[in-house]
Order: sequence, then C-alpha cells, then structure tokens
Amino acid sequence: MGAVVSQQVERRKSISTEKKALVDLKQTGGTDFPCHDYCPSDRKNWMSCLGPEKLRINQIVWPGTHDSATNKIGIPFVSRPFARCQSRSIYRQLVTGARVLDIRVQEDRRVCHGILLTYSVDVVIQDLKKFLSETQSEVVILEIRTEFGHDDPPDFDKYLEEQLGEYLIHQDEQVFGKTISELLPKRVICVWKPRKTPQPKPGSPLWSSGYLKDNWIDTDLPSKKFESNMKHLGEQQPVANRKFFYRVENTVTPQADNPVLCVRPVTNRIRPYSRMFIRQCFERGLADRLQIFSEDFISEDFVDACAGLTNARIEGKA
Repeated sequence: MGAVVSQQVERRKSISTEKKALVDLKQTGGTDFPCHDYCPSDRKNWMSCLGPEKLRINQIVWPGTHDSATNKIGIPFVSRPFARCQSRSIYRQLVTGARVLDIRVQEDRRVCHGILLTYSVDVVIQDLKKFLSETQSEVVILEIRTEFGHDDPPDFDKYLEEQLGEYLIHQDEQVFGKTISELLPKRVICVWKPRKTPQPKPGSPLWSSGYLKDNWIDTDLPSKKFESNMKHLGEQQPVANRKFFYRVENTVTPQADNPVLCVRPVTNRIRPYSRMFIRQCFERGLADRLQIFSEDFISEDFVDACAGLTNARIEGKA
C-alpha cells in the first residue's frame, strides 16, 4: 500500500512539473505569430472567407477533432467521462470550423472508443452531408478506421462510396497542389483505414492509410507530449513538398496508473497551449510543416488559430 501511495505522490509531482514547464514557456515565448489575430467572419465557411480560388490544399492548417464522434458515447455520468473527447455533435463541430474528423468503427458500423459504443456511423455521414449541403467551398478530411481489436465492417468501402460518392475527391497526389476551386464540387477526402481488408487503391474514391500519418504518444504528461509533437513535426518535410497529410494532436491521454481518468481534466493540461505550439513552430523554424492540428473538445479559438496560420501562408508570412 505504501509503495502505491509513494508512486502516486511521484506521479502528481511529475504532472505538476510538466504543467509548470508549459506555463513558463508561454510566459517567456508568448503566443503571437503572423496573423495570430485573424478571425474569420463566418467559421462555418472559414475556407470560403480565405478565397477558394487561391487557397491550395497544401496551404491549409486543418483544425481537427480527436475521437470526433464520442459526444454521446457510453453511459452518461458513468462511463461517458472516461471516453468522451468531444461534447458537440459532428455537425456542430463542422459548423464551429473543424475540417478533419477522426472516426473509429467496429464490425456493425457503430462508432466506438475502445470497448465503449455510441451511435451508428450513419449519424456521422448524415451530419457531414447536412453540413456539405449548407456550404459551398468547405473541404473536409474524413478519416475512418477500424478500432483496435475489431474486424472491419463488411463491404465498408462500398458503403462509404455509396453514401458520399458525389462529394468524394479521388485518391490522387496532384490534389495537394490544387486550389479548392479546382476540386469543386468534390469536397471530401475520405481516408479509409481497414485492419484486415485491402487498402483503397490509387485513383479510387477513397484514400489509403498512408495519406494520413501521425506519431501518437500515449502519455498524460503535457510537456512530454508537447515536445514529442514538436520533435516529430521537425522530422517532416515542409507541406509544400509533402504528398500526405501529417497530424499533430494537442491532446494527452488518461493513464490507468493515475487516479484522474476522465478525459476533460487530463486533456486540459495541454489544451490551452495550442497557440503557443504554433508560436513555437515559428521560433524553431517549423511553421511550414504544421498541417493537421487536432484537439479534444474543439473551441472557436483553436479554429481561429489554424485559420490565422493558413492566412499567413496565403500572405507569404509563413
């Protein structure tokens, strides 16, 4: 018992030290960056505000959500706090400005997070199509993967093509250098990541897993995650030379050996530092590499920060 208590005391000290490291970095480095004060007049149409005819796919800093379809997962007040990473529906996330969705499914097409379940993926598709019907020039990256430990839903590639066919931007590396206007009316890049069935082939309506990469680190220590994100971002080519999407997640993950297991208080250890991360990208010469930037419980300020950096690229300041 004494060893367990001692371990927990040390864990709390480590977390406090890590949180202080980010506070100190923020105080010394600040959060400003070129176009940091940019605020789109309409977040629902923020890409349109920047000009579809001049905004290239590889210039966009895409605000994304982590475990996007978990707003109603599990049992309220019982299991939900341990797996809920978003409080808004898919539609409300898109209206807020999210443009990358992270969806995990199991065999029966229900969305899941580990062993906990929520609604059918049909709800995700319906919300996405509702948003697309209400906008004209917003492009969305829809990442769908089979959750670890599960088999792929039968004929899921056909399902996605049937549901989203009119919107799907086909797998083609030339897309990265094109403007939004050149892709219209197609507006969805759907990355399908099955575990056992074949990957989508070049030229198909769906994109294979190699076109959306990240380096996920399983930790609840915020400074450790912040610096890991920066390190791996530094290993990437500039977005102008890249033929895949690279994601950085401004999140930390609850750990089983720590008494704080609910997602929100844990992720709040790093969530306020998204603007500081962008500032540090400039400080360390990596501003031309940030592409997909995602968080739990997406906020309007997070969207504005990503839109601001996108605007800086259009203006040649990043």
